[in-house]
Amino acid sequence: MRKSFGPSWLSERPTHVEVTMEIRGKVAVVTGAASGIGLAVSTELARRGAKTVALVDRSDNVEQAALSVDQKSGRRVAESFTGDTTDAQFRQNVFDILAARHGIPSICVPAAGITRDRLAVKVDSKTGKASIYPMEDFRLVMEVNLVAPIYWAMEMIGRLAEERKRQGLRRWDPQEGVQGSIVFIGSVSSQGNPGQISYATTKAGLEGAEATLSQEAIYHGVRCSIIHPGFTDTPMVRALGEDYLNKSVLPHSLLRSLIKPEEIADA
Repeated sequence: MRKSFGPSWLSERPTHVEVTMEIRGKVAVVTGAASGIGLAVSTELARRGAKTVALVDRSDNVEQAALSVDQKSGRRVAESFTGDTTDAQFRQNVFDILAARHGIPSICVPAAGITRDRLAVKVDSKTGKASIYPMEDFRLVMEVNLVAPIYWAMEMIGRLAEERKRQGLRRWDPQEGVQGSIVFIGSVSSQGNPGQISYATTKAGLEGAEATLSQEAIYHGVRCSIIHPGFTDTPMVRALGEDYLNKSVLPHSLLRSLIKPEEIADA
């Protein structure tokens, strides 16, 4: 018999609630939004009528990305924020500014991610000496790909929970409709991929985070989900090099091509 360690209300509620959320009129936050999946998601949210889409990225290119979203949507909808997504104060400032200007964000897609690929244990062919994956690289990838997305998600959950408390609301009821939505960006690499010990670990970790938050956050009306794209045509993937992609990636892809970021956003 499965033993539950969570609050008693969890056992009374289905772990999966079949309800959708209307995007129109909502405030959204997307990290890693200067390019790739993050930019595609931001563009799609604007197209579907989001009131405001906050594009967050460490790159100054995020300002141009926001202009691109405005142009494609035909209206002023995007706001850009340049900063380090692993910085707690920056994260809180973004939410403070958005809440003051537009209302509390109710959509969060923490898509920022990096890679630092190399074999977990590499043996020098000449000396026979083994070197293991650099700990500083592992910690960096963990902070950006795993810790930061979880905390951006929890920041939004906390803000929405506080707002419900102010309104005198407690346990969410499906009749209210979904109050918020979080979408984590996982990867097929979460199942293991040679040369990606840090990246694969972070994406597998997001699965556990999503599984936990999906059960906790629904108390406040926030739905959590995760998608696991294959190799997508983004600057991060292109950085692997055309030779590697043509020899080691595309031959093993059912489509024999990279996924377009817009296809991920449409999901």
